[in-house]
Amino acid sequence: MSDLTIREILERYPFVIGYFEENRLDIQGQEEKTFEEFLNDFSEEEVEDFAIDRETLKINLEEYIHQMKDFLGIEEKLGISSLTILPGHDKSKKSEGFDELTISKSEIISIVGPTGSGKSRLLADIEWAAQKDTPTGRTILIDGKIPDKKWRFSSNNKLVAQLSQNMNFVMDLTVREFLELHAESRLVMDVDSTVSKIIDSANRLAGEKFELDTPVTSLSGGQSRALMIADTAILSSSPIVLIDEIENAGIDRRKALDLLVDEDKIVLMATHDPTLALIADKRIVIKNGGIDKIIETSQEEKELLKKLEEMDMFIHNMRTSLREGKQLKM
Repeated sequence: MSDLTIREILERYPFVIGYFEENRLDIQGQEEKTFEEFLNDFSEEEVEDFAIDRETLKINLEEYIHQMKDFLGIEEKLGISSLTILPGHDKSKKSEGFDELTISKSEIISIVGPTGSGKSRLLADIEWAAQKDTPTGRTILIDGKIPDKKWRFSSNNKLVAQLSQNMNFVMDLTVREFLELHAESRLVMDVDSTVSKIIDSANRLAGEKFELDTPVTSLSGGQSRALMIADTAILSSSPIVLIDEIENAGIDRRKALDLLVDEDKIVLMATHDPTLALIADKRIVIKNGGIDKIIETSQEEKELLKKLEEMDMFIHNMRTSLREGKQLKM
């Protein structure tokens, strides 16, 4: 805290303005100073006239921040570097077919397997930071260590943000109101610029653009998914994101994944789409409730991916032409 400028303190903890006002501390024009530097600028005469106790003010500022964070249920953003999965067993109690899997931030992992094979169970094990206490017997490590219990049981510190196939809003809010509520709940200092960043990102993903005054209940499935992916990437504190069958989302899938990776998320993606499976750095193959094997995307597969993406672009252009009422041509 002592190394942060007043501006940085306010950006991280906007509620601190209340502490300055309560103690009649005029910080205007002093934002680039640390709090200690600000206090040291008071003359001895001012210290005496205003009964300023520098040490007490510094101690009380830290206590004020601590108490407000507890009151508001705020936890610092989870800055994890890696997630490690240690093997358990499948439904037949057969050991899983790998030694360990470590996933680093900004890495994309696809999860493939038949419906009902156990993809959701893998997600649940990660979400609850399993310690051999789930049906699979897996162990989850965070940064190579057994995770703090607060990450397992706290409602404010979710390791995983889930984006399901269906994004149906029931709130009577506009897109702006929805995003402002979320930003304010995260105590974002500059709500307007954050909302603008999210809507711009969402519109780059969506097949059809929408406005801030659009009611969320009138968004299409693709627009809803685009909005939630952008919101999760930019505002969510969860360091791990799982997307279920993004191929059905009606959005630009490559841009969606790039956005999440740019925000330092670990992305796990359940998919049946070969293009998406090959975009990932590795893919986890699930069979009979267990991890059967882990495949690293080969150079040959990367070359194949280029051809698949060309096919995807061809279909995308045909779809766009249909929407615009054009005659389709080869």
